[in-house]
Amino acid sequence: MLRAEVISSNWANFLKLIEKYISSPRKEKLLEFYKKYEERFILMPASHKVQYHNCFPGGYIDHVLRVTEGALKMHNVWFEMGVNVNYTIEELVFSAINHDLGKFGDEQNESYIPQTDQWRREKLNETYEFNNKLEFMTVPDRGLFLLRENGINYSRNEFLAIKLHDGMYDDSNKPYLMGWLPEQKPRTSLVYILHHADMMASRIEFEKEWLPKFQEEKPKVVQETSKPSKVPSINSKKMNSIFDKLKA
Repeated sequence: MLRAEVISSNWANFLKLIEKYISSPRKEKLLEFYKKYEERFILMPASHKVQYHNCFPGGYIDHVLRVTEGALKMHNVWFEMGVNVNYTIEELVFSAINHDLGKFGDEQNESYIPQTDQWRREKLNETYEFNNKLEFMTVPDRGLFLLRENGINYSRNEFLAIKLHDGMYDDSNKPYLMGWLPEQKPRTSLVYILHHADMMASRIEFEKEWLPKFQEEKPKVVQETSKPSKVPSINSKKMNSIFDKLKA
């Protein structure tokens, strides 16, 4: 569970990524879309089961920020190792911040709704359940559909990166990723950078949540730490209303 101030800071930092890296007119359209559904995005989980990554209010934006940070750092590694950078930084950030957009659902219905079955909550660790009011789409396909429906264009590189970000975990990606001939393989390394950034972020979230539970407790070492820098906050009646719902 994230503290309210962390959720608020994450949302502010997410909007800053759009402001910093996305050019007009896409920037304005993205900001309009995300702000229109601000409350839902702020409180969205990244998954529906406790044992999956970031299954808690605010988990979605927290995950997206971690994926974006990882993708930017991974870009530098690939560049330093001599890889042909055949994409732009805007394409990288656009793909990262929208890679899991399909988990939003649609304008009327959320993808994840609170699990009301107590047995499933206790025995299967399902904090949320899938909303059966939604027509089935894969997460990448729904995300690409939402972008198009809201007049937000994307490049071929961005399309491939978002569509293939689950890698071989999604069988529908195999024709793109298992081709033996060079001409059958993706021609942009952005596909692989985003996939690895997503996997790395999910692993980090696993280690933060679960790995300590599998290890023997060790004596805590007290270290001096500097005072945390002041993080941006959003002081508004709307934000306070959102946090009231979170507390409830």
